[in-house]
Amino acid sequence: MQVTMIGAGNMGRGIGTRLVAGGNDVKILDSDPEEARKLAGELGGNTEAGAAGDPLDGDVVVLAIWYEPARSVVEQYGDQLDGKVVVDITNPVDTDSFDGLVTPDDSSAAEELAKLAPDGARFVKAFNTTFAGTLIEGEVSGQPLDVFIAGDDADAKETVAGLARDGGLNPIDTGPLRRARELERLGFLHMVLQDGLGTGYGSTIKVLA
Repeated sequence: MQVTMIGAGNMGRGIGTRLVAGGNDVKILDSDPEEARKLAGELGGNTEAGAAGDPLDGDVVVLAIWYEPARSVVEQYGDQLDGKVVVDITNPVDTDSFDGLVTPDDSSAAEELAKLAPDGARFVKAFNTTFAGTLIEGEVSGQPLDVFIAGDDADAKETVAGLARDGGLNPIDTGPLRRARELERLGFLHMVLQDGLGTGYGSTIKVLA
């Protein structure tokens, strides 16, 4: 599958590693084209690089950036997102206090981003509870990572679930896009637990039964 990933940072590296492991064609766009080129070279496979604002190739777009830049990207691309599966990985953390989320209590980053996009853009929340380093490894303590997915379009969710499975991960459908509210709070909790756990962002959230 052809996937355009916006963002060549740590999460871009982690998700990109899984996408390449799954045999996908990946185009990396970043505001710093050199960073995109470096990551494409690191990931190998059928990976290419470009600059922010380049056309969106394929049917899937991954927003591997922070929430505020993601808002700008969605507004910038506008109608180019129509019909595409848009994967929002963000946790809308208040970066000033790091003590809460900046989205309204009755909404989520995914829902707020969807409001900025064309009606035909199919938003899916995913990867916001997984850390970059664990995505690169694909597992923690021998267990594949769980990827919690939320969205209103069943086909879009299955597309993202397929990308996760092909990359060696375990997708879990959590329901409609409004479940992103709980997933983002869970992602934030996982982040603030790190100092106490002392795992260096090497832990994962796993459902065992």
